[in-house]
Amino acid sequence: MPTIFFYGPELDKDKKRELIDSFTKKASELTDIPESAFVVYLQSSTPDQVGVGGKLLEDKQKE
Repeated sequence: MPTIFFYGPELDKDKKRELIDSFTKKASELTDIPESAFVVYLQSSTPDQVGVGGKLLEDKQKE
């Protein structure tokens, strides 16, 4: 069972549906694995929970 994990900003329900559909279709197309086999997990993360280059993303956005 192929699994796709996406960590990113909070999305509304319609965008979540679209993202899951897009990931699944493209992954299936590239791997020749049926779409029905894919599992997609969406995890929201805020800038105060992400580090980039040794700093909180929240702090980098203020620079």
